[in-house]
Amino acid sequence: MNNLLLCGRNLGKAYGSGETLTQALRGVSLDLLPGKVTLVMGPSGCGKSTLLAVLSGLLHPTAGQVFVGSQDLYTLSRARRRDLRLQHFGFIFQGNYLFPTLTVQEQLEMVLRWGEGAGAQEARKRTRELLELLDLRRKAKLLPIQLSGGEQQRVAIGRALIKRPDFFFADEPTSALDWEHGQQVMEILASAAHSQSATCLVVAHDPRVMSYADEILHLDDGVLKEPELQVAGREERVMS
Repeated sequence: MNNLLLCGRNLGKAYGSGETLTQALRGVSLDLLPGKVTLVMGPSGCGKSTLLAVLSGLLHPTAGQVFVGSQDLYTLSRARRRDLRLQHFGFIFQGNYLFPTLTVQEQLEMVLRWGEGAGAQEARKRTRELLELLDLRRKAKLLPIQLSGGEQQRVAIGRALIKRPDFFFADEPTSALDWEHGQQVMEILASAAHSQSATCLVVAHDPRVMSYADEILHLDDGVLKEPELQVAGREERVMS
């Protein structure tokens, strides 16, 4: 599925009704390109997380369409949309949603064993490689309760990355991390996008992540502003 364009067209999302009606998205249209990191920024409550949820098939829009290639995402059955997410989408949320009785290594291996049907040896190898990248190799046999909040978040990020999805959706992926590990996560996301031609959408409020984006979108009161290209910023970061 690599190299497919993910598009939103005239997206609207409303919550409530009557006097409590809130328009979270208002006529949002955008194209997310393979091999690029797109960052959505804006004030709290502006609709960033709603936009991510709509584009990733988690939240049905009130108006508009989402296309993966030529396929209208919301004309698919719920089961087909779920399968599409399972096979091709990777999610990173603010909450880590780890399984409390599985070790760090098991949290990642299960994605490969159950999701891809990978053999035990391949799953173990890929898991160890990613744990090394995330600075979690020494924590492989620990349970979530034995980890710090930042370590738990890195495990959740690893779980999204390990299946090498075509589309990454990251909602505040660095919010629970110190900046050293936050940089590490953004570098991994950017590397995955650029080397695997994956499409990466990141929602964040931390301006330090801006230099890792190929494009920055500003959302204000549910309305999308003109995008900014970040090629110069990336070159400066690479050279520093």
